[in-house]
Formats: sequence, C-alpha cells, structure tokens
Amino acid sequence: MPRLVQIPGYVRFWTASAVSAFGSQVTGLALQILTAVTLSASATEVGIVNAARWAPYLLFGLIAGVVVDRCRRKPMMVTTDLARAVLLGAIPVLYALDQLTIPTLCLFVFAFGVLSLLFEAANQSYVPLLVPKDLLNAGYARVQQAGAVAGSTGPLIAGVLIKIMGAPLAVLVDAFTYLVSGLVLATMKAPDPVPDRGARRGLGSELREGVAWVYRHRTLASIALTSHAMLLFNSMVSTVFVVFALHQLKIGEFGLGITYACASVGALVGGALSGRVARRLDVGSTLIAFRLLAAIGWLPLVLAGRGPWALASVSVAFFIVSLAIGIESPVEMSYRQGVTPDRLRGRMNATIRSMNWGTVAVGAPLGGILADQVSYRFALCIGLSGAVIQALALAASPTRRARTADELDSSSDDPPRRGAAAAAGDGTD
Repeated sequence: MPRLVQIPGYVRFWTASAVSAFGSQVTGLALQILTAVTLSASATEVGIVNAARWAPYLLFGLIAGVVVDRCRRKPMMVTTDLARAVLLGAIPVLYALDQLTIPTLCLFVFAFGVLSLLFEAANQSYVPLLVPKDLLNAGYARVQQAGAVAGSTGPLIAGVLIKIMGAPLAVLVDAFTYLVSGLVLATMKAPDPVPDRGARRGLGSELREGVAWVYRHRTLASIALTSHAMLLFNSMVSTVFVVFALHQLKIGEFGLGITYACASVGALVGGALSGRVARRLDVGSTLIAFRLLAAIGWLPLVLAGRGPWALASVSVAFFIVSLAIGIESPVEMSYRQGVTPDRLRGRMNATIRSMNWGTVAVGAPLGGILADQVSYRFALCIGLSGAVIQALALAASPTRRARTADELDSSSDDPPRRGAAAAAGDGTD
C-alpha cells in the first residue's frame, strides 16, 4: 500500500492546506478583535458579523454543490483562493481610508463566505480523487493535523501581530497565505477529470438528487442532522466566548490567542489519534463517543469566573472540545466520502456544509442576543445543553450501527438505482 507522500499531488495539496490554515488562524482572531474592539461592536453585532460569514452556506450551499459536480475541481480551488486573497487585502485598505464599518465588514465577510463555500465543496470532494479509498481517513486526518499545527502557533503569532500592527493589518497575513495556497494548487499535478456533460440534467433535478442522497440515506441523514445541531449550538458558545472572555473574564487579546492555540493543540492530538480510535471503536461508536465529549468539554468555560484560573479554564475547555472534534471529524469525513459515489460528492459535501454553516448564521446572532438580553453565562449554558442533546440524539440513531471498510466497499460505487429519490432512500451503506 503506498504512503500518502508517494501519491502524486497530495504533498502539494497538503502544503496549500497548511499554509492557508495558518493564515486563517491569524484572520480568525484578527477579525474577532477588529469587530469587538477596533469597531467597538456589541455581542449582537459580533454575532451578525459571524452570521454574514456563514450565511452564504445557507443561501447558496445547495447550488454550489451542483456547480462543483459540473466543473473541474482544481481550477475552482485556485480561482477562489486567489479571489479570497484580493478580498481580504481590501479590508486594511478600507480601514486606512476610514471606510470600514460594521455593515461594510459584513459585506466583505459575506463575499468571503461565498468564495469559501465554493472552495471547500471542491476541496473536500477532491481528496478521494487523490488518494485510494483505504487511505481516505489518513488523508483527511493529515490535512486536519496540518491545520492544527498551524493553529497551535497561529493564534499566538496573531496575538503578537495584532498588538504590534493592529487587527486590520494582521488580516494581510491571511491574504498572503491564500495567494500562496492558490499558486501551490495551480502547480499541482494530479488527476482532475472533466465531469461527464452528458449526465447533466436540470439544476433543480440535480440539486434534489444531492439533497435526497444525504437526507434519505440510512446513516448519513442522522450524521448530517446532528452535525447541523452541533454547529448551531457551538456557534452560540464560540460567539459569546469572545465578548465574555474580553469583557467579563478579562483575559485579554493575548489570552484569546493562548486559548485558540490550546484548541489547535487539541485538534493536532485528536487528528493523530483518529485512525487508531476508529479501528478500535468503528465508525458509529467513534462519532457518538466524541460528539458527546465535545459537548461536555464546554463545561469548564461555562463555569469559568474572573481570576487567576480564568485563562486555564477556557483553555482546557477549548482543548477538550478540539481534541474530540479532531478524532471525530476525519472519521466522519472519510465515511461520508466512502458511502457516496464520486458524481454526487460535490453535492453531498456542499449540502452538509451549507446546512452546517448555515446554522452558524442562525446560532451566532442568537447567542449574541441571548448574551445581551439575558447574560453571557445563560447563553453559554444553552449552547452546552443543546450540544449534549444532539450527541444523545446521534447515539439513538442508526449511525450507531455504521461500520467501516466492508460497508464502504459495498456501497460507495453503487449509482442511485430507481432515480434520485429512490436510490437515496435505499441508502445502502
């Protein structure tokens, strides 16, 4: 069996992912500080900016899946990477001209979300073209680990950059990383077949086929629905956390960087353990156990109070949650790709991601409103409770019977049989 480094194109794909992941860590913190501190936004306004980032997934996600399945994926990844570099580069320019406001930032973040939606649908669907089926879990885990390595240093470096340069200029770092990522992907030599134009039907028909595959599949349906709920409640927690940490816990911008760095270390360790855990527990047990751990992991944050232990409490929470997600995510991702035919992967990925991140567009402002109208801690408690409930719902679903290699081999290459809805309804795993 070949190693990942021996597979043509994978190393460049991994490198591009690692570079852009580092920049994203910088911008993730920089935009939070830019919104909450530089532009003096309230918790509700922070939630609105976060919602603008993820609203395109809710509005255009299903259409993006059809577009990705109709197009070659490498050119789409390169184009969207370069476009994101230009878009982010404009933010510090607007700030320098004193033209950056909350509505303007929302507009730019929304456009960035549209480009990211297209990129991610193409990116996730491209990995099965690069690596053989038995290396899918490892392929996704290595990409996630690269992001975690970048993330373990990115937030700390971001904290320093923001302190020296200010949040707007720190965004330029991410713009540069998207430029590098796009150029690396452009030089990647790997399979990128042209989709069969003769198989195309109307936009609505193809869109319905992708949705039916996900939500009428015996195990994908429960995985997808609980993922939506998890992102909804996690977005409430992560949105409220920023203003809670800065204004009530008083851990400061550098403290945020340390917290996010701990999250990245957790994701790195989780990615390293993912394959071993999946082999011991199998797919269903892995997803259920670590979804539950990810939910309970928010407890130290909810209980945190101002004082010497505040930073330690929130850092432990983010480490545990990220560790659990780092173990669970590659298993879920490889399982999803394995049970889905290639011609449907773009639509499957975009459908799940669009609804996942679309729920963030609801959860982020909802968390901010609850924090402003009731209290920070009340909003955090609601987020934690909802996360626990979705994990328990997954445990009671058919996903608990999801298996691995034998299941994937018997289903992933089977085309839908009696039309889109019927085949998706069969949902043989």
